[in-house]
Amino acid sequence: MPLHLKNLLTASELAQARTLLLAADAPWTDGRRSAGDQAVQVKHNQQLAQDSDSAATLRALVLGALQRDALLFSAALPRKIFNPLFNRYGGDANHYGAHVDGAVLHSRATGEWVRTDLSCTVFLSHPDEYDGGELLVHDHCGPQRVKLPAGDAVLYPGTRVHEVLPVTRGVRIASFLWIESMVRSDEQRRLLFDMDMALLALRQRESESAEATRLTGVYHNLLRMWANT
Repeated sequence: MPLHLKNLLTASELAQARTLLLAADAPWTDGRRSAGDQAVQVKHNQQLAQDSDSAATLRALVLGALQRDALLFSAALPRKIFNPLFNRYGGDANHYGAHVDGAVLHSRATGEWVRTDLSCTVFLSHPDEYDGGELLVHDHCGPQRVKLPAGDAVLYPGTRVHEVLPVTRGVRIASFLWIESMVRSDEQRRLLFDMDMALLALRQRESESAEATRLTGVYHNLLRMWANT
C-alpha cells in the first residue's frame, strides 16, 4: 500500500518551492513532451522545464529533503534517485489517465539510468486550493486515493497502474520522482521495512535489549543477502 511521508519538506522549503512554481514566469511546458508512447495518449498536464534555473534549485531542495528522511530510507533503501521533476494540473491540462511508468528511465540531469522500483509524489499545493486531482494508485488491496497536505509525500511501488484524477477547480502542483532500491523485490523490501519498524518500537519500549540486538542482526543479515549496492 502507499506509504505516507509526513512533513517531508520544512515550512521554509515548501514556501520556497511554491514561490518558484507559482511565479508568473515559471517555465511550464507541455507534459506530453516527456511521455512515452503509451503515456502520451493519456497525459494532460504541464511540466517545469528541466533545464531552467528554477528546476535546478527545486531539484536540490527536494533531494535534500529525501536524503534526510529516515522513514523513506527504511522503506525504499535507495540506491539511485531519479532527479525530481515538477508538474502542474489545472485548466485544460488537468489530468493524467491510467498508466504504468517506464521500467528504466534516463535522467537528463545526471546521465544515469534508473530502474523505477518505487514512485514518489511530493504534494506542493494545499488540499483546499484545488478540487479533484487525487493520485489514484491501483494497489493489490484495491484503488487507493491519495491527496495529502502540502509538504507531505507518498511512496508506492513503481509497478502499479496509477493516474491523477481531473482537477476541476484551482491548480495542483507537485514534484515526482523514482527510486531504484538496493533491494529489487517489493516483497523483500516490505519484510525489511516491517522488521525495521518493529525494531524501532521495541527499542522505544525496552531500550537496547538482547532480543533487539539479535533481531537487528537478523535484519542486517537479510539486507546483506538481498542488497545490490
